[in-house]
Amino acid sequence: MGQWKTHTPEGAFDVLENDCAIKSYIEKKISQVYAKSAYFEIQTPMFEFYDVFAGGGMEVDQTTMFKFFDTRGRILVLRPDFTMPVARVCATKFKNSDFPKRVCYIGSAFREGNTVAGAIQKQFTQAGVEFIGSNTPEADAEVIALTIRALLACGLKAFQLDLGQAEFFKGIAQQAGLDEKITEQIRMFTDQKNVVGLSQLVQSINIDTDVKDLIIQLPNLFGKLDIVQQLKNKNIGERATAALNNLTQVYNILKDYGLQNYIAIDLGMVQGLSYYTGVMVKGFTHGVGFPICGGGRYDELIGGFGKDIPATGIAIGIERVISALGDAKNTIPLPRVDVIVCYENNRDVAYKVAEGMRKTGLVVQMEQNYEGIYEFAKGRGVGGIVNIIDSEKIKIINLLDGDVKTTSISELLGV
Repeated sequence: MGQWKTHTPEGAFDVLENDCAIKSYIEKKISQVYAKSAYFEIQTPMFEFYDVFAGGGMEVDQTTMFKFFDTRGRILVLRPDFTMPVARVCATKFKNSDFPKRVCYIGSAFREGNTVAGAIQKQFTQAGVEFIGSNTPEADAEVIALTIRALLACGLKAFQLDLGQAEFFKGIAQQAGLDEKITEQIRMFTDQKNVVGLSQLVQSINIDTDVKDLIIQLPNLFGKLDIVQQLKNKNIGERATAALNNLTQVYNILKDYGLQNYIAIDLGMVQGLSYYTGVMVKGFTHGVGFPICGGGRYDELIGGFGKDIPATGIAIGIERVISALGDAKNTIPLPRVDVIVCYENNRDVAYKVAEGMRKTGLVVQMEQNYEGIYEFAKGRGVGGIVNIIDSEKIKIINLLDGDVKTTSISELLGV
């Protein structure tokens, strides 16, 4: 036997019955929310040409992708993310379609370095929505509201979506006249919430004092909308001001929807600035140290595939949501057997009875009678046993109250 024959690779896991039922339940709840808002599912290949993910400001580190070759020597990758394949579809399969277009997806993605609750998880499931063909605040607010409703449908209650704006940081850097190298250093310190390193760097730069103070404050510019209001009267330039106005518009739409309690503003959100072009989103919940969802506006991405179309979208990490649910997932119904139909010689009759009961919505297992089947059924939490006596008679044993009765098949099935 090979050394690794009975093992799964690091970061890959078997999902057994109960966990699979929980996962399927969460996926179904999210899919239902998407569909009811007219976001219809599309499916893209599990593997793509490497070129789909190369360049273009891709948010996923290319060194984390699983790469391999086809028989013609072309580089393929297991998809590390869904947005790039969806962008490819929009620029090709949908290029002559009417826009805007709303789509959703759910499936596996693959990436080195991905973790959930401290465990390495190289294969993971994402569900998400993309609003293609609109660059309005209403479109951004719609996918944010949809994500909130999807998380609520899963059973999460105490969570928060942080909103940032990519153009705000870019505008501040432009107003200060910073070069690309310094801008990236500031972005890195801000993303790490490294106030000391950020302060030392900014103090060494010859820029306007007010702008300098604002940059140093970036990691702490977090809270409700009043943070945005406090900055509007400062000399931050037209680009950063427009970004704050856009963020305010999105927030006010969500307030109109009654969802403002799930929203916070984070002006120090600066990851993926080569990818995002507007509002950015990260979702968190109490007791979990990782985002459960994320996304934002990416108006320049689809253009890399040959058609300029604005877009915005958010993805939810299924395993991350399950981890965040904690004990709340104990309320999710798990698979169980309602009835076991037992037989000795009347296999055809047993099958007829089992199928008849299945049509009523019961989960029915068939077993050839054997010693110990009652104990087996009780141990599995089965509700009852139907024992086939002959072609007409059956014995019903209620394992919950011990009641036993003999009746006919026609009486049981109502035929």
